This record gives sequence, C-alpha cells and structure tokens, in this order.
Amino acid sequence: MRHLIDPIDISVKELDKLLDLSLDIIAHKDKYSERCKGKKIATLFYEPSTRTRLSFEAAMLELGGSVLGFSSADSSSVSKGESIEDTVRVVGCFADVIAMRHPNEGAPMLASMYSPVPIINAGDGGHNHPTQTLTDLLTILREKGKLENMTIGLCGDLKFGRTVHSLVKAMSRYAGIKFVFISPKELKVPDYIISEVVEPAGIPYEEVTSLEENISKLDVLYMTRVQRERFFNEADYVRLKDTYILDKAKLKDAKEDMIILHPLPRVNEIATEVDEDPRAAYFRQVMNGKYVRMALILTLLDLAY
Repeated sequence: MRHLIDPIDISVKELDKLLDLSLDIIAHKDKYSERCKGKKIATLFYEPSTRTRLSFEAAMLELGGSVLGFSSADSSSVSKGESIEDTVRVVGCFADVIAMRHPNEGAPMLASMYSPVPIINAGDGGHNHPTQTLTDLLTILREKGKLENMTIGLCGDLKFGRTVHSLVKAMSRYAGIKFVFISPKELKVPDYIISEVVEPAGIPYEEVTSLEENISKLDVLYMTRVQRERFFNEADYVRLKDTYILDKAKLKDAKEDMIILHPLPRVNEIATEVDEDPRAAYFRQVMNGKYVRMALILTLLDLAY
C-alpha cells in the first residue's frame, strides 16, 4: 500500500509515469470513466478548501467512483475529541482512499501509520502540498513542453507557502533548474529548504526582494498570496499582504513565453487585468489539478492500467 505524504515520495520515474497517465486521461476521458466504479474516496478536510477538496471529489466522480467525508472538523467526531488515528481507522472501513488536509504539520504522516487505506496529503500546515505540486508540474509540462532547463521565480509568501516548499522539492530533481526566490525578508524561504533541498542538489538560486528587477529572467513565475491564517500578528499581515501585486505594467519586461502560475485563492497579488494575458495559466492550472488527481487515485488503487 502506497501513501503520498511528501512530493519526494514519488521517484522521478514514477512521476513521469503519473504525468503520462494524466495526459492520457486528458486525451481519452471515456476510457477512464468507469475505472473506479464501486470505489470511494473520503475527503477529510480539517481546514477550509475549495479547489483541492472539489478537485479530489470531481476526480473520483469522473472515474465512476463515489465520495464521502467532511469539509470541516466541526461537523465530525473530531469536535468530540476523536484522534486522527481513530478517525482514519474508522473512515478506512468505509473508503478505499483518503485525502486529508490538516492545519498541523505531520498530521497526514501520522494518519498513514494507522490507516488501512492509502492516505493522500492534501496540505499540512505550512509544510507540504504534494498534489498541488503534481498539478504545478503537469501545468508546466503542458505549457512549456518540458520540466528541465528553466528559471523559476517564486514570489510572495515563501516562508509559510507549503505549495512553494513542495514545488522546490520536486523541481530540484530536474536538470538545468534555477530558482529566484522573491520575497520580503520576513517571508523568505525557510533555511531548511535551502540547506536540505536546494544546495545539496547543486541548484543555482537567488534571494531577492524586487519582482520588477527580476521578472525578465524568468520562464515560470509562481505567485503566492500572503496567508492571513498563518500569521500570529494581524499587524504584520496587514503590513506585508500587498508587497507584490502583478499587473500589466510589471509584465512588460517579462518573456513572451513566460507562464504565470498561482495555487489560488488569490487576494490582491495578481490584478484581474492579467487574467486575459495568454501567459496567465492559473485557471488552466486548476483544470490540470483534476486530471492529475485522477491519475494519482488510479495509481494508488492500482487501477491505472
């Protein structure tokens, strides 16, 4: 039985296979429409979510399966004090695979130690978000035609942004990658990401504060919101929340084939006027999330081929 807790749980070879399966699903949807008939996914979301939860549910439904679960811990026995261990033991009696989002880092890992069915980490605190990373990789592959030899700019909240941490881990395994980390000093990428992921892989990187001065060198711009829910101090959030706002004026120096990604939801960090720019790939990115989660469900249930 396999779980997906961290993006590096999947080898590069397995990742390439998963992305190939995603592309096949896109090209031949009918072939997979009954592949999960009789199977169920439980979505256990202890934190609010729109895209990720609905994406998992849509993925399973389009595979012919069923969905159960909760979108708030308040509506489950967690409100009565039930532990994660007991919750997954119980839910594993009803479902074939579980997608879990939790505010505490390490919660999905703990769940995987007790669950009788595969656990998918749908985001744990500021730690990891591996299925968003799969979504990002599929989007980059479809938009750029490759996953190697690119300069990737990550902009905004790089301290608490679990999507950033996961993407850096995944992209660090491909050749010719360079990172440009763009953030205020208070939200810079955690030291462990640099010392344990980027530097051991020998990847060139820069830590800068200006988006305008660096946008021209980027092949991919990954924008993130400043996450109010991760701050302990409201004043710090208010001071930092609008540090970076991408608009048409800032895009004038960007490459014609640069792509703009965002894990969403956005607040003010991308002006709506950018939505019509062909480089804006973030809504196409959402659709890719459904397809890659379909491929992941099939893979974990051993139903891919």
